[in-house]
Amino acid sequence: MMKKIVSVIWMMVLLTACGNKEKTEDKQAANTAADNNSVLLTEAQVKNAGIETGKPETRNISSLLKVNGRIDVPPQNIVSISVPLGGYLQSSKLLAGMHVSKGETLALMQDPQYIQLQQDYLTAKTKLAYAEQEYNRQKELNESKASSDKVYQQAQAEFNSQKILLKALGEKLRLININPDKLTAETITRYVSVPSPIDGFVSKVNVNIGKYVNPSDALFEIVNPEDIHLGLDIFEKDISKLSIGQTVFAYTNTNPEKRYPCKIILISKNISGDKSFEVHCHFEKYDKELLPGMFMNAEIQVQSKDSYVLPSDAIVSFEKKQYVFIDKGNNQFEIAEVTSGNSEDGFTEIDNDSANKLKSQAIVVKGAYNLLMKMKNTAGEE
Repeated sequence: MMKKIVSVIWMMVLLTACGNKEKTEDKQAANTAADNNSVLLTEAQVKNAGIETGKPETRNISSLLKVNGRIDVPPQNIVSISVPLGGYLQSSKLLAGMHVSKGETLALMQDPQYIQLQQDYLTAKTKLAYAEQEYNRQKELNESKASSDKVYQQAQAEFNSQKILLKALGEKLRLININPDKLTAETITRYVSVPSPIDGFVSKVNVNIGKYVNPSDALFEIVNPEDIHLGLDIFEKDISKLSIGQTVFAYTNTNPEKRYPCKIILISKNISGDKSFEVHCHFEKYDKELLPGMFMNAEIQVQSKDSYVLPSDAIVSFEKKQYVFIDKGNNQFEIAEVTSGNSEDGFTEIDNDSANKLKSQAIVVKGAYNLLMKMKNTAGEE
């Protein structure tokens, strides 16, 4: 009986030793690597990790360039409203943001010089009528030799001077929006209206009632938003990817789901201090929600090209770098750094240098992340 018990105990010791030996061998096989850049797995670990391999291939990849900028308005669509002769602001109901129509009265101005100008014009008009009659009379007399050439020439000069004066005064009246053809002694006014030259909205109001403004002062600023465009800042390294007519999709931070399609219409040739270029895009359809100065994000569809690619699952990120694993045989996998590019339809572009190093290698296209975790755990145990 004692001999049987001893035999059982001895068998248990042998089984335990064998089990520990197998576990030790598995652990050594799993953690032993040729160097710090590779990992060695057991057959079971390879199966559990779902390892599959492949090689770089060539595919047509298009990229999406993400940039930002803001909405701008061409200079010809921004109008500063001033009064060429100056004056006092009598009335105005404008507020920033209000919409105005072309020809709509923006303000009423008053000033004694408006009255004087109208008076001068009507006086000059009366004098011109007299000068014309005198000129015609002296012309007839001169033709019959009843008056001297000198008197005739003086009448002619006076007539021409009055025509010039009347024309000049009429143009001054038009500057302050008074039609000289309709001006009479009964219609003389101390007020002049300031009309809007365009359809748009008020972006600035610089005056208040009763304030005197000089001819150089801007009372209001009117913006026509229908020709707004998107100005984007493009870094030097990306400018070669763009061309006139490329599609741009713009969106705001507050509503990123709403996309505004645009087309590139101009690529600046001047580089700024931060090594960027300005690219101008035109909105395909005007939206009144888009206002000048508004910041926008944008995605540009960059032209597609043939590139070396790997399945996106083959590329793993670690410490801000990208890597792939190379199958070296016998369940050994070596990590290699790559430079990745754009991704499309589950494939990611790699640069030519990376492709030349890897194109003859068996690359892990499935299970790469599991290998990375295994390598990090192994390094931690060491």
